[in-house]
Amino acid sequence: MSSPFTLNLDPPSPETLAKAKEELRETPENVAKGLAELRELLKNDSKIYFKTDDDKVLIMYLRPCKFYAQSAYELMKRIADFKEKHKNILTNVLPEDEKDAFIHHDMVNVLKDRDHLGRRVLIVNCGASWDPSKVSTDQMFRIFYLIHEAALLEEETQINGVVVIMDYNGLGMKQVKSLTPSFSMKLLGFIQDAMPLRLKEVHMVKEPFVFNMVWTIFKPLIREKLKKRIHFHGSKMASLHKFIPPTHLPSDYGGLLPEIDYSGKEWYPVIDGHLDHIKMMNEFGLVKK
Repeated sequence: MSSPFTLNLDPPSPETLAKAKEELRETPENVAKGLAELRELLKNDSKIYFKTDDDKVLIMYLRPCKFYAQSAYELMKRIADFKEKHKNILTNVLPEDEKDAFIHHDMVNVLKDRDHLGRRVLIVNCGASWDPSKVSTDQMFRIFYLIHEAALLEEETQINGVVVIMDYNGLGMKQVKSLTPSFSMKLLGFIQDAMPLRLKEVHMVKEPFVFNMVWTIFKPLIREKLKKRIHFHGSKMASLHKFIPPTHLPSDYGGLLPEIDYSGKEWYPVIDGHLDHIKMMNEFGLVKK
């Protein structure tokens, strides 16, 4: 039996391809047209570099843009600008740079099983289990970034998208103080402008009263499209179950699956095992003068 901690590198299932056709205009004609047009746009732009001789790489950017080449090209330009703006933390970032945070600090986790709609579920523990003196917000961001790069290898995830559960259990003042406006601008800038993954839902759970201070910082920066995808549940897991049924959630969130007994420690080797892909992604962006 294969380990649950692996990336699914198989081609999309027939059901997923049917969804791609319906939601993303993914037909052989649109794919061929999108690829040809995107290659042409990139060829005529000497300022940015993305690998153009690999259909799979270009499809990573075409899928979230429904195979409209111009939209994918604009996304790539925003990604290049974002990486330049935050080059102090994103230049040549590799899993080994954050090995300690992945393995010893249970901040970011991915459920072993996909949800009922075939989506990957990312858990972010930003409450009491996060010690900002040991893992900075820049490190937290780099972990997110590396996980998103690995997730892009899964065509099922490119099509079905991802869901994020932000768990604020035990959130206190030391965590609140670390969630600064500059961090929130960076995180939201990435999610809203420079992330090729389809973010379908963000669920805030177990958020205490002090969370309102955090939300006050984030709220003005969130655009309408993302705002509609953010849901607040507090300790009411029945509210979360309206979006993800208990059959697909661990008991930590009132689900029927076993309690989570794994962490980033189990996922680290998975991400580290795809170094060639991560190094390739690191090359993409503004052309170095």
